[in-house]
Amino acid sequence: MAGNTFGNLFKLTTFGESHGVAIGGVLDGCPSGLEIDLDAIQNELDRRKPGQSAIVTQRKEPDTVEFYSGIFEKKTTGTPIGFAIHNTNQKSHDYSHIKDSYRPSHADYVYDKKYGFRDYRGGGRSSARETASRVVAGAIAKQMLSGIKINAFVSQVGDMRLKKSYQDLDLSLTESNDVRCPDPEMAAQMEAYIKAVRKEGDTIGGIITCVIQNVPIGLGEPVFDKLHAELGKAMLSINAVKGFEYGSGFEGVKMKGSVHNDQFNSDGSTKTNHSGGVQGGISNGMDIYFNVAFKPVATVIQGYETIDKEGNMVQTQGKGRHDPCVVPRAVPIVEAMAALVLADYTLLNRTIKL
Repeated sequence: MAGNTFGNLFKLTTFGESHGVAIGGVLDGCPSGLEIDLDAIQNELDRRKPGQSAIVTQRKEPDTVEFYSGIFEKKTTGTPIGFAIHNTNQKSHDYSHIKDSYRPSHADYVYDKKYGFRDYRGGGRSSARETASRVVAGAIAKQMLSGIKINAFVSQVGDMRLKKSYQDLDLSLTESNDVRCPDPEMAAQMEAYIKAVRKEGDTIGGIITCVIQNVPIGLGEPVFDKLHAELGKAMLSINAVKGFEYGSGFEGVKMKGSVHNDQFNSDGSTKTNHSGGVQGGISNGMDIYFNVAFKPVATVIQGYETIDKEGNMVQTQGKGRHDPCVVPRAVPIVEAMAALVLADYTLLNRTIKL
C-alpha cells in the first residue's frame, strides 16, 4: 500500500489499523529547538477521541500518545518524531458478520479487490481511527505556527445550517457543546437531531467550516502546488469527506466579476474576501476560510442487502460502535490537516528564499 505519507518538507507517515496493537506515525522535517507542550497535544487528541459524548461512538479509548524519538527535554531535536497510540478497547467480534461480505459505500469491496486481502475488523487501515495520528502531528504543527490561528467548527448537520458568517460568531464557544457549533441555540437543535437519527439506527452528514487567521503573505507554490489545492487535498484525504470549497466557493458563480472582485485598500488588504485569503494559489494575508462536507457514516445499524465475496446477494445488519454523525469529532482533524499544510508551506517558503 502506497500513499501513507503527507507533505513535502514537513512530512507525516502514519501506520496501524483500527483493531491492531497501535496506530501511530513518524513526523519528519520538524525544525529543532521547538518547545513542545505535551498537554496541548493530548488535549487535541481528547477532542477527537471516541466515547466523549452521547452523540459519538461509544468505543472507549484513552488515546494517550507516547513519543519514542525526536523530542528531548520537551524540545524537538530535528530528528524524526516517532509516536504511537495503543488500541485498548477493540471488539473485533463486532465485525465477524462482514468477514465475507461488503458494507455498501464503505472501503471493504475496493480494498479486497485491490489487495486481494483485507482487515475487516473496523475497516482496518480505512478506519477513521487512523486520523488520530494526524491530530498528533497537526498539534505539533500548530505549535510551530505561532501567531497563526486555526479554528474549525460545525456549521451544518443534515439540512440544519448556520446562516451567520464566521465573523458574526463567537468562535470561543465552539468547545462549549458536544456538537462543536459556536451558536448554542443551533447546537442544541443539531444535538437533538443527531440523537434522533441515532435512535433510528441511521446516520447523517454535515459540514465543518475552518477559518485560518494571521497567515503571512506568500504561502503557496504555483502552478501545481497552489495553497488552496493542497488544502483541498488535505481535506479530501479525511475519511467520509465528499466536498471542499474555499472563499466564495460554489456561491461565487452567482456573482458578476465586478462584484466578486476583491478591491484593494491602500495597505494591500482587500475590502472583501471572496478569494478566501488565496489569490493565484498564494496567501494574500487575508483570512483563509473553507468548508468541508462529510457524508453520512456508511455503517448503519439497520438491516440491508449486499454482496459477499462470491457475488451472492446476502442479507445482513450493521453492528458495532459507530458515530451517527462524524462532524463533531472531525473538527480537530480538519484543524490538524490545515496546520500540516501551513507548516509544510512555511518551511518551503523559507527554503526557497534561501
